[in-house]
Amino acid sequence: MSEQQIPAPVQQTKKQRPSFQLFDFFYRYGTILTIVVLIVVFAAANPAFLQSGNIINILRSISIVTIIAVGLTISLAVNGFDLSVGSVATLSNAIVISMFVWFSQNPLIAILSALAAALIVGLLNALMIVKMKIPDMLMTLAMMFIIQGLAQTYTKGATISENMVLPDGTFSTGTIPAFFSKIGQVPYIILLMAVIVLFAHVFMTYTKHGRFMYIIGGNKEAARLSGIHVNKYKIAAYLLSALFAAIGGIVLASRVMTAEINAGTPYLMDGVAAAFIGFSVMGAGKPNAFGTFIGAVLIGILQNGLVMMSVPYYAMDILKGSVLALALALTYYKQRG
Repeated sequence: MSEQQIPAPVQQTKKQRPSFQLFDFFYRYGTILTIVVLIVVFAAANPAFLQSGNIINILRSISIVTIIAVGLTISLAVNGFDLSVGSVATLSNAIVISMFVWFSQNPLIAILSALAAALIVGLLNALMIVKMKIPDMLMTLAMMFIIQGLAQTYTKGATISENMVLPDGTFSTGTIPAFFSKIGQVPYIILLMAVIVLFAHVFMTYTKHGRFMYIIGGNKEAARLSGIHVNKYKIAAYLLSALFAAIGGIVLASRVMTAEINAGTPYLMDGVAAAFIGFSVMGAGKPNAFGTFIGAVLIGILQNGLVMMSVPYYAMDILKGSVLALALALTYYKQRG
């Protein structure tokens, strides 16, 4: 059959195929290529960018974001969306430092107290979403404000630190143990991030529970008809999301050795961006821990390079938001296609 005899729709498909192949290539490898381009540009602008000390600084700076974003990724796997992770990080940050400074507790009690509080939040989120049928985004948005208020009430709007002035006019006598302070230092903070990413990757990719979460996220009704306990896995997803947010808050407390007002809030935007950028890494097309880590690396490189180029801090959110918008455009355009 000659080309003139081929129906017009078929000819159009043949002509468009290369462009879609090119789109698929950028969808799979665009994030990696962007990272490479940014490294080349920033290294050319400032050779110090590629020094080992700066690379370690980038990994350290993305550790907390990655840990929190991994929890968010798990909630996305069941087609949820946990907007309360930043507030949970703030709450766990305040609790763990207060246990040391106000109550002179040992590290085990302090850490367990912070984790327990976060798991209660995760359970409340899950029960309201599963039992009361409140949409995930709306429920976690409401919980975000509630936890922010609780954290500020607990700290009385003050920064918690050693030797702080207490409401009765006396000084706090508790101290933060040296052991706890090492968690937020290199290399421990980077190793902890790597372990959590590896754990989440193995859990979501190679265990039946992780695969069940993906099935639920793809089609909840089909999952239910297949015998999967949908509600149980949604509850587990929100508990894990809160757990990793709490770990991020604890690591933040160890790194800065204080508990500041809304300390975890800035990590929400970066965590969301990292998780959604991760959708397209290597063509995954779904939430995944490895992709989330790569997304965090992209954000870390972008932020570090802009600082080294003396870009004003108030312009960084514009660029990070633009990167997130591009990632969302690629993800949802691909899903529609």
